[in-house]
Amino acid sequence: MSDMSAVLKADKFRRVEDGTGHLSLCGLTKKFGRGNSEVTAVDHVDLDIKPGEFVTLLGPSGCGKTTTLRMIAGFEDATEGAVFLDGDDMVVVPPNKRPMSMVFQSYALFPHLSVRENVAYGLKLQKISKSEMVEATDVALASMNLTSMEDRAPAQLSGGQQQRVALARAMVVRPKVLLFDEPLSNLDAKLRVKMRLEIRRMQRRLGITSVYVTHDQSEAMAMSDRIVVMNQGRIEQAATPSEIYLHPSSMFVADFVGRANFLSARLLGTTKSGLADVEVLGRKMQVPFHPDALRSQDPILVIRPESVRLMHAEDRGASVSGSIGQVVTGVFYGETVEYEIETEYGSIACVVPDPGADQILEDGQKVSVSIEEHKAWLLPSGEMVS
Repeated sequence: MSDMSAVLKADKFRRVEDGTGHLSLCGLTKKFGRGNSEVTAVDHVDLDIKPGEFVTLLGPSGCGKTTTLRMIAGFEDATEGAVFLDGDDMVVVPPNKRPMSMVFQSYALFPHLSVRENVAYGLKLQKISKSEMVEATDVALASMNLTSMEDRAPAQLSGGQQQRVALARAMVVRPKVLLFDEPLSNLDAKLRVKMRLEIRRMQRRLGITSVYVTHDQSEAMAMSDRIVVMNQGRIEQAATPSEIYLHPSSMFVADFVGRANFLSARLLGTTKSGLADVEVLGRKMQVPFHPDALRSQDPILVIRPESVRLMHAEDRGASVSGSIGQVVTGVFYGETVEYEIETEYGSIACVVPDPGADQILEDGQKVSVSIEEHKAWLLPSGEMVS
């Protein structure tokens, strides 16, 4: 059977039932050890994931993201809290009975089984008819471009091919929830980009609720409907990729997701248009703000490097910010040049896209620094004023 005919013949296997896969985490907590050695890995996590949503748990090592995923799957028992799937309490359901599939970092393929046998393994446990199993397996193999490799052993496949087998095996049983535990970390950079697009395409086509764990920010940004940034077992922010990047809820999120400049600001008040009046880099600006920033004793202006503008200091009318700096370093990456600029207010990072050869600034060159105010974001820092 050709790849196309397999996909067309088994259209009924394409999507899970609409409206299923509503996942809710309620006060989910996990503690390890006892007494003085007790460590809280996950600290009262509340999260509601809509059917068909792709949510990524993002954070540094030890933040609790993998432990949270393992509690959803049932591989770890929660110390407190609950996991609900479509209103059913999963805590009382053993891992092998939960309507979920896990894709592991290590692929976890059976070395003695062929590609086809690996993909079909979960269907055998469901005890469906042979014809249904063959049909569903054909579709899964075709969807992952594995039909020509169905008789090979896992050892005969590349890392990317093995990962596609693991994905096909997870998806073929049409789980209500797909769980991903850093599945692309063993692949090279180019293959990672390709595979994350394949995963996202398949997830959208199948409509399966998905929870993805990674520490790779670009992976999370590219794949997710929502990103859940975790820190020390707690959720710092759960929002869309654009909201996380442009309007982080804390200094931690701003620093962890992407690169950022943190500039000391003096709050002067607010405008009628709902902006904050601040003094930054020696001049007054009007910028959007986090509500808590208005009560902060030491607000900080977050500005992404690509929102910093540089001009030759000698250019007439170049300085609109009132701040002159000097190029410390400039690194050419082809599509961008990244600069470090030293000013009297501190060091500022700047990214200039698509530079021409005659536009690249030299180390030591004097420049005028300006900021795209509407792209800045004022955050609270230090103690709050009551």
